[in-house]
Amino acid sequence: MGKEAKHVVRLGAEDRERLQVLIRKGIASASVLKRAQVLLKADASPQGPGWSDERIAEFAGVGLSTVHRVRQRFVEGGLAAAVPRKNREYQKLNRKQEARLIVLARGPAPKGHDRWSLRLLADQLIALGVVDAISHECVRKTLKEVRVTTV
Repeated sequence: MGKEAKHVVRLGAEDRERLQVLIRKGIASASVLKRAQVLLKADASPQGPGWSDERIAEFAGVGLSTVHRVRQRFVEGGLAAAVPRKNREYQKLNRKQEARLIVLARGPAPKGHDRWSLRLLADQLIALGVVDAISHECVRKTLKEVRVTTV
């Protein structure tokens, strides 16, 4: 049983009905619908089927890790944390931080590298104390917005 025992899904009648309506209407994204299916099949309450993770993964057409993550998110944060997509807004840099990024990107690459990579730029911004944390994706989007083509 392994990870299943750690995150046991027990849906209330209201949550079960909401998931069933969501699937019946079919107007959500495929990933949202699959997570809803996973929860309905993982339901270990008396009204739920309580399927194994392997059976759920095969039924919903997802990987075992997806089933485990959905279970965990539901147990830790409820329906609102398990079903909808995560909001993946990227961090925006202010003008001063953006200017430092541009100067860095247009400057010489660090020793041992022919040119700047997005990850190198992100790491350097953190090392210089320009930002506390930043992803390479934020660096990419910022450079794309200001049309810096040196990377």
